[in-house]
Parts: sequence; C-alpha cells; structure tokens
Amino acid sequence: MPGGVAAVVVAGGRGIRAGGSLPKQYRTLGDMPILRKALSIFAGHPEVDVVQPVIHRDDAALFHWSAQGLDLLAAVHGGATRQGSVRAGLEALEPQRPAVVLVHDAARPFTSAALVSRAIAAARAGGGVPGVAMRDTIKEVGADGRVVRTLDRARLRGIQTPQGFPFDALIAAHRKAAAAGRDDFTDDAALAEWAGMTVVVFEGEEGNIKMTTPQDFARAEADDIALLGDIRTGTGYDVHVFADGDHVWLGGLRIPHDRGVCGHSDADVVLHAAVDAILGALADGDIGAHFPPSDPQWKGASSDRFLAFAVERLRARGGRLMHLDITIVCEAPRIGPHRDAMRARIAEIAGIAVDRVAVKATTSEKVGFTGRREGLVAFATATVRLPWGQP
Repeated sequence: MPGGVAAVVVAGGRGIRAGGSLPKQYRTLGDMPILRKALSIFAGHPEVDVVQPVIHRDDAALFHWSAQGLDLLAAVHGGATRQGSVRAGLEALEPQRPAVVLVHDAARPFTSAALVSRAIAAARAGGGVPGVAMRDTIKEVGADGRVVRTLDRARLRGIQTPQGFPFDALIAAHRKAAAAGRDDFTDDAALAEWAGMTVVVFEGEEGNIKMTTPQDFARAEADDIALLGDIRTGTGYDVHVFADGDHVWLGGLRIPHDRGVCGHSDADVVLHAAVDAILGALADGDIGAHFPPSDPQWKGASSDRFLAFAVERLRARGGRLMHLDITIVCEAPRIGPHRDAMRARIAEIAGIAVDRVAVKATTSEKVGFTGRREGLVAFATATVRLPWGQP
C-alpha cells in the first residue's frame, strides 16, 4: 500500500483511573469492548488502507477476544509511555510505506467517520489535529492555588485524536525525540511541534470523548441506553421427548442422564426457547423458519449456533439483549447443580453479562408429560432494546 493511509490505534495503557478489573480499553460499552469500537472505526473506513494496533504485552488474549474478525495488521507491543507505543506502531508500519498516518487513542470509541476523513485531509495537507472550543473559563493557577491569570478561551482548544501527519515526517520526529531522550510528550502534536513541524487544528467533535474515569463510563452507558428507547419482550417455548442415551443438552451444557433426547439438532430445549424469545421480540419468525428440521445441514447441530444467530439478528438492527429469563420443567435431571455453569454458558454465547441471565427449574409434581418423565420443557422470556423507528 505505498502512498496509502494507515492508522495506529494505541491500546497499551493500563487505564487505572477508569476503575474495574480490566484495562479500560477492554471494558465493554453496550455489548462491545471499547477497543473493538475504536478499531472498527478505522477498519471499516473506506479511506483507511491498514490499521496497526499497539497493545500491552500482557493483553494478547484480551486483544484477540476484542478484535476477532476485524481486518487488522498483527498487533505489536507498546512501550513504557504513550510516546513509546506510538513509535512502536510507526516502526511496524514502515514496511507498508504509507503516505500519511493517523494516530488514535483506543479510549476514544465515539469518533465518527467524518472526523477520520477530516484527519486524513489534514494529514495530506501537512499535519493536523482535531480540537474543540473551550466552554468554560480557563485559569492558570499557581502552586499555592492562587489564580495567576485568566486565559483567553477564544484562542484555546481541547485536543483530541485521531491526529494526522505525513508518515515520513512523523516517524522521523519520533526517532529524533528518542535520540534526544525525550519521552514525555503527551500527544503527537506536541512532539511534532517540538520537531519543528507545523500543526493545524481542525474541527473536532464534542462527542469524541476520552474514556478516563468511572463517571465517563456511567455517562456513556446512560447515553447508549437512552438511544435504545424501543423496549420489547418476546417469549419462547420448546419441548423434546426422551429417547435412548446417556446425556441431554441443556443451556449449552452436556449433562449426564440415564436418557437422551430426541431432536433434529442437539435438542437443547433451553437454547431453543431462548432463540424463539429473541426472534419473537424482533417479530422475526421462529427457530423453525430459520433452521427448518427438514434441512439435513442442521441434523445434530449444536444449538449455540442458533442462539448466536438470533443475537446477531438483534445486533444487526442496532439492538441489545438486556435480559434472558428461562424456566426448565422436568422431574430429572436435577438442574440446581448445573445452574450457574448454564447461566455462564448462555451469557457467553449471547455476549451479555451473566447477571443478565436467569435460569430457574421446577417440576410438574409428577403430572402430565413432564411429570411422567417423558421429556423436557423450557420457557424463555427475552427483553431487548431497539432504536426507535425499527420495523
């Protein structure tokens, strides 16, 4: 891609101010890790040719989980500082010989495609960074807390990423800084200015915030949920009869039992009911319409594929699965010993937190089909959110 556009997405920090047990770039917002949101902005942009992720050396597994399926260059390990991480990304890109490069912080997941295009145009023109005007009055304060002076906010900008530069000029500036022992630049604009480059500020975006504190996450989550104001509920039901065998599939788990279950796929009544509940909330047919038992390709199929399909149908319409509530009716096997593992497996397949999955079990007091131990029944209720205006 000589002469093309490359993007370096820096994700090597620890993000301790954001709280939580994971580095902030791997925390989920909605149903997607922040890093995936940031990478997707560039991987899906028609003007960007290659995307170079830079990660911490301890985060390979987290990165693989976050980035699977995206068209990216192999991730490289970052340095001890942000500046060192950017340089590692630039050095990895050198064989690609791009004309311009964008540098973006993974903690900014709300960048728009239009802002990326403006950054590319600025890079082609010699180098530029996005900035937003200050709304607050800005004061310079001394060590004793006294105001030294009030700055003219009309001339001030809050600087964001992606920042765009000619590739050769930026990598040369980074090498010059490294040779001079300078590793304290907080963004590439400051480094470029120090190296003698001209940096222009172009229009940024108010929504292009950097996720830094727990409050940032709380506000972003609230904003995300507010956009999904169409709340829907769907129900699902499935039944399968016992047959010869030594196990049953329930909730994605293989559970030992003195009987098997008769069905075209793996006959997992729990996952089948969950699929119908989600499809019902979408008014999108049922499991039989999408995976007809007359089709031999589904014979013996693992039902986790069906649940993943239903969740993907929901996501494709911009929606989110908020909760799954499942009730299993049977005399045996006992569900209690497997309940937590079942919840965890369902949450894993659906891509939601385990506390959004409820699994309950009851008997029918030895009455009827299930009471006679002839088979299993599952009921499911799915709560979903969709953007307003969805069909």
